[in-house]
Amino acid sequence: MQLSQRQLILLVLLTLVWGLNWPVMKVGIADFPPLTFRALSIWLGIPVLGLAMVVLKVPFFIPRDKWRELFWLAAANMFVWHALIILAVKNLSSGRAAILGYTMPIFSALLGAWFFGAKLKPRNWLGVAAAAVGVALLLWYELTNLSGRPLGVLCALVAAAVWALGTQMLRKTTIAAATLTLSFWMTVMTAVMLTVLGLVFEMPQWKAPSPTTWAAILYNAVLIFGFAHAAWFTLARALPPVASTLSVMMIPILGVFSGALGLGEVLHWQDWAAVVLMVVAIASVLAPSRTVPEKT
Repeated sequence: MQLSQRQLILLVLLTLVWGLNWPVMKVGIADFPPLTFRALSIWLGIPVLGLAMVVLKVPFFIPRDKWRELFWLAAANMFVWHALIILAVKNLSSGRAAILGYTMPIFSALLGAWFFGAKLKPRNWLGVAAAAVGVALLLWYELTNLSGRPLGVLCALVAAAVWALGTQMLRKTTIAAATLTLSFWMTVMTAVMLTVLGLVFEMPQWKAPSPTTWAAILYNAVLIFGFAHAAWFTLARALPPVASTLSVMMIPILGVFSGALGLGEVLHWQDWAAVVLMVVAIASVLAPSRTVPEKT
């Protein structure tokens, strides 16, 4: 499996945008209700995504008999992830929330092998193992602190596991529609869902966002919901599940180090060792296979 130039560009941009967003989210919800922050970001991102579809002449139409399937795709890929991970960011450091959230590739590889008939090569299993050890190393120093914050840890791990399932479902979908079309309607559904959750659980906390919060909301609106999700769904549908998931394992690494630089979160030797392991994990998936020439 080799990446095309377009896929490589999407992957690099996706890594930068999503990786830097972890400290951005942490700053944005420092004094603002997290579910409402997420809902505002999505509603402002929908016109950006819609405009991109109009410019690219991508149709908005989804067949009536496919809306039920689309709802479950949205639930697995977006509803659970966006609601739970923003709560995890509220309760944990941005870097550790990123690490826990990106246990998703491990869940995805295992779900694909156990339930979706995916055949993993030995080097793919090496990638899963390296990623797992990297996550364990990054969490090592924080285990004592995390034990006192079970809700944040649980939210992040459940979000990762459900997102992994959603990635597998997305590759198996029978909806004959463009990836941008699926992304647009899943984003609209998620905006409605998070708005309802914000109304139910956070309405007494509502207030005008500060300029810093507005900056974080706009970052998420334009770059996360206007670009990153569409880019991710494109990669997830086009590449094998292990490749599309393990290939973005650099995102939590970037999240950890950007959090350290921007928010003063302390790094330890485990963080540096994990970088090497994550690179091994990525290489085990993305490096082209050797081909044996046929005998003539």
